[in-house]
Amino acid sequence: MADSREPRLRLLRSANIGPITWRQLIARFGTAEAALDALPMLAARGGGRAPRIADAGSIRREIAAVEKLGARYLFLGDPDYPALLAEIESAPPALILRGRLELAARTCVAMVGARNASAAACRFARQLALGLADEGATVVSGLARGIDTAAHIGALAGGTIGVIASGIDIAFPPENAALQERVAREGLLVAEQPPGTEPLARFFPSRNRIIAGLATGTVVVEAAPRSGSLITARIAAEAGREVMAVPGSPLDPRAQGCNLLIREGATLVQSVDDILEMIRPIDARAVRSPVDPFDPPPPLDAGDADRRTIVGLLGPVPVAVDELIRQSGLAPAVVQTVLLELELAGRLDRHAGGRASLIG
Repeated sequence: MADSREPRLRLLRSANIGPITWRQLIARFGTAEAALDALPMLAARGGGRAPRIADAGSIRREIAAVEKLGARYLFLGDPDYPALLAEIESAPPALILRGRLELAARTCVAMVGARNASAAACRFARQLALGLADEGATVVSGLARGIDTAAHIGALAGGTIGVIASGIDIAFPPENAALQERVAREGLLVAEQPPGTEPLARFFPSRNRIIAGLATGTVVVEAAPRSGSLITARIAAEAGREVMAVPGSPLDPRAQGCNLLIREGATLVQSVDDILEMIRPIDARAVRSPVDPFDPPPPLDAGDADRRTIVGLLGPVPVAVDELIRQSGLAPAVVQTVLLELELAGRLDRHAGGRASLIG
């Protein structure tokens, strides 16, 4: 019997295919096999060559490596894929997991902050995480130094999820190797990248979207104005989740990001009760229907004039897809089809917040 994971992974690991494109291709063609067959035609329409398709042998080796590590795959559309994560536009098509997946089905709260956090902030983060875990919530963080480490340690006995930017077999930073292993054994360890992948800088924003996507709300404890923690908070806000921040001294640069978030409308957090007050009303009214991640507007073929219109509206500066639809006057499905073709042709970059830009 054929392994159904192979074609889905081949599609995902092929060139020019990101989470949004993968999702649209499966929705349009029904199966990964049919989508793979259609790639040359779609890329030609976008004005480029067919993207490099991942080798079947390399996919089998990846699957074998995951199984050898005691990990497993979870695909978008699987019944136990976390419902909140499936709701975000760029939900990961495939996750690699070790540990207790049921922790993701509980109320999740993300906790993030500075790597060079003060001792007082780490102590406070640890206390918040312990209190949340005692209340039955799962604390989600990124296994980085500082606040992330404190949050995982505080919540470990009650339930914590660690989301990493590397392969599931690589610990970063190295000093957190023992903690990462404990999270995998006692909590849940989540990776998007294949085994053996080093934690390159470009993978951290992707990691942050998973942290925010899993959680009902995100709490920031110490963060500089330009930091990954604020990226996580922005992603959470764009997904309609609660954003909370711990205030700090205006004399400490590590508190500036949190104070800025509060000034912009984030909820000020001084205790576990402040967090619970924000997430409990959401949980009470959020009786969620099963998420169908492959239910976009019906795809429509685009004509040459439509493609010229969209390309003319695109440029090197990212623009919202909604704005492209408004200015072009074309049906949303036509615009999405053109963007899909351009991305497969290697001519389009997708950005956070539903934006896109032209390459070159």
